[in-house]
This record gives sequence, structure tokens and C-alpha cells, in this order.
Amino acid sequence: MDKSQIKTQKFIIKYFTEIMIKGTTAKRQMIAQVYNNLVNLLSRISSDIQIKKFFDKVEIVCPIEVVDQVRTKLLDTPGIEQILEALQFDNMNTLDDIKVKVNEMMADEIKGKTFVIRAKRTGTQDFKSTNIEQTVGGYMLAMNPETKGVALKNAEVTINIELEHTKLNIITKKHMGLRGFPIGTQGSIISLMSGGFDSTVASYLTMKRGIKTHFIFFNLGGIAHEIGVKQVAYYLWNKFGSSHRVSFISVPFDDVVTEIFKSVSQPYMGVMLKRLMLTASEKIANSMGIDALVTGESVAQVSSQTLRNLALIDQCTNKLVLRPLAMMSKPDIIDIAYKIGTRRFAESMPEYCGVISKNPVTHGSYERMEKEARGFDYSILDESVKKSVFVNVDEIDQDVNEIGQMEIITDLNSGDYTVIDIRQTPDCIETSCETLKIPFYELKNELKKLPQDKTYLFYCDKGIMSQLHAQYLRDSEGYTNIKVYRPESK
Repeated sequence: MDKSQIKTQKFIIKYFTEIMIKGTTAKRQMIAQVYNNLVNLLSRISSDIQIKKFFDKVEIVCPIEVVDQVRTKLLDTPGIEQILEALQFDNMNTLDDIKVKVNEMMADEIKGKTFVIRAKRTGTQDFKSTNIEQTVGGYMLAMNPETKGVALKNAEVTINIELEHTKLNIITKKHMGLRGFPIGTQGSIISLMSGGFDSTVASYLTMKRGIKTHFIFFNLGGIAHEIGVKQVAYYLWNKFGSSHRVSFISVPFDDVVTEIFKSVSQPYMGVMLKRLMLTASEKIANSMGIDALVTGESVAQVSSQTLRNLALIDQCTNKLVLRPLAMMSKPDIIDIAYKIGTRRFAESMPEYCGVISKNPVTHGSYERMEKEARGFDYSILDESVKKSVFVNVDEIDQDVNEIGQMEIITDLNSGDYTVIDIRQTPDCIETSCETLKIPFYELKNELKKLPQDKTYLFYCDKGIMSQLHAQYLRDSEGYTNIKVYRPESK
């Protein structure tokens, strides 16, 4: 029989090992959830896919045309320990039936190679698994003179077969699954998502552990950044968590940042920003009936992530805050990002560097933090939370080309321009034309006071924040006289 004539492919799914050692009730619930998730996911690929649930496995039979799609989805579904690809044949009643069929399908695999047969058997037959191995192995050796022979140890080809009563499965490939628990068994969480390496990996780890993961993004003024974060959130959901619908929550935080600069001393700005993000997340989590938050923070990675500062940050919320990356190094985090496919997003994601203290505290004081917190106007935070926008991740518009890019000017002699240095530092860039100093957090209010018959070029060190704010003001406030200045040496 020519393999090209086979019309269907069988997958045998083995549950994650930790599922199988659970108590009866928990195990039954998790097995049912794996099955339900697979039905939900695979039905979107083809209505012709058949799925059967057993106490120790799930069997899937799909048309050969969609094998690649099914395989990819199975590899990315939490709760699966192992994925076996198999050729299935019915009415295999005798050893002769079995040996002929296995040789028919697998003879080409053992040409010029050593091989061994490994068999498992379920049901009542008048022969044992060892009889299957010996009979099939001997027959294939006799029928295939081009093989190098049987090798019980270190064989170049292992042919795995499983006999279930009279149904024969010839295992052609084995894959390790994602493991973890099925989504839907461990509750829900909100992930504080910036789109960088840390937050994307942290979100992946919660999904892998079976937690339904929603995303919250704190928009500090850049629509381009929001689109980028929506993209990576959609990618993560679509790849690892699409068995369940989740939300993407965007919270406008530009006014909160402005208030931080007005009311918080420089060393505590970074810690205060993190506290306010957790406070806002808690309010939204309460409205959604969610008990926990997840962040991508890693101990000592930056100044706000020392043990003392993390303790100061956690004081502001009663929610459980999970930090799955807490003890991981940056190279390890990047390795995971590469493996799961988010590295390409993170590397191009703007690092919103606007709210970084000039001399950040690394071992904050509880008393000083309390004083700093009292000076903040929390009505501004409440207003930002009220303006939060909720969308379903599966409904996120992926066409970011509509956003466009701001025009970049490298030669100031090419027009009549006014450069606006939007950095928060006190120094101002020197140029050959009129130059103004307006920190990014004051742009929204100060730009409207300037003459609108001039063309303004935004400048910052890396050209990222200037691009973000120029797009934001163009799209939200309707300015058409804004461009970005990026010197050629930059």
C-alpha cells in the first residue's frame, strides 16, 4: 500500500503527567477540559476531525490535508505531555495480519539501517507483546534484504506499534507536548503587558500552567506602542490560549504620568508608577471577578525590582501578585522568548523610557513611600481607570499599516522648522533652528499654546518616544504640523 493513498492521519494524545497523578475528581475535570479545549480548537480547522476521549489519552483522526495545522495546534496546547502520530488499521486479528501490514507501511524506513520493533497490546489475544515484536521483526528482516538487520539496543530505527483489540496503530512520529495544565482549570489572571521580553514570557508561563490570561496595557501616550502590544497579545493568545476568549484592556496613563512628575520626588517615580499600575489593575480585576495579577518582574533586574522595592510595590494591592520570572536571568528569559516566538516582537517593541527616575532608589523607605503616596492625586488614577477600553483579543485589528509612520527629518536646512526636545532631562539639544524644551508629559497641554502655522519636529535620544508622541498627537488631537527629527548620526 502506498502511503500517499492514506486519506486520514491519527494522533494519540497523552495527558500531562501531573494530571494523571491527581485525585479522581481533579483528574476527571482536567481530562474533560483537555478534551473540550481540543474540540474547540480543532473544530475551527475542519469539521471532519474526529476526537475521542479515553481515561488515559485522546485520539484524533483528521483528513490528511490538515495534518500540519492539527499538529501545530496540538504542540501549542497546554495539558498535553506527548503527541504520537499513527497510521491506523482495523481488523488486525492475527499475527500474520499485523506483520504484513507493518512491513507494507514501514519497509522503506529500514533500508540500509538497523531496526527494532516495540509493541504494546490491549485486549484479549492468544499472543503477547513479545510475540508481536518477534514475529514482525523476523518477517521484516526476511522481506527486506537491504536492511542492516535487527538491533535490540541502539537501533537506528525504532518501529513502535500498538494493538488495541483488533485495531493496529503504527506510530510514525513522537513529539513532546507543551505540558502544563489545560486552560480553564486554574482560574483567571490579568497580565501587566508591556510587550517586551519579560511580560510576554510571564504571560506564556501562566497560560502554560492552565490559567486563563487577560492582558492589561498602560498607555503612556503612544498609539504605536499600543498597537505593538496588541499584536503580541494576539499572537500569544492565538498560539497558546485560543481555547478561551480573553480581554485586552488599555488604560490611558499619560495624565497619571504627568501627575507623577508633579507630585512624586525623582528617586521614587519608578516605584510609584509600578504601584499605580497595580492599583489600577486591582480595580479592573475586581470588576472582572479575578483574584490575581502577573508581572514580568525579575529580582534585581532593574532598580524598581529589588526585594525592598518589590515589597513597597506590593503594599498597594490586596491581590495575589505572581512573578514567574522572579528568579530567572535575562538570557534565560530571552531564550524562552525565542522558543515561543515573541523575541521578534520584543526586540522591535518600544521601551517606553519616559518614567525612569534620574537617581532611582534601590532600597526604598516604607515611611518615605507612604509620604510620596499621600501626595499623589488619586482622582486622576480613578479617571484613567474609568476611561479604560476593553476589547476581546480575538477581535483585535491586526492591520497596523493604517497607523502609518511619522515623517522623519534628518536635515534641518530642508525647511522652516522648530525642534521640540521632548526628553525629561533638563538639557536641551542645540540645533541650527529654533529649539524648544517641552518634556513629553507636557506636550498635550503645551503644544496647543504654540503657533499652529509652524512645523514642529519632536526629538528624543533614540527616536522612539518622539515617534510615539507624534503619532499620538496626530491621531488623537488632529495635528498635521508634526514630524520627527532624527539627526543622521543617530
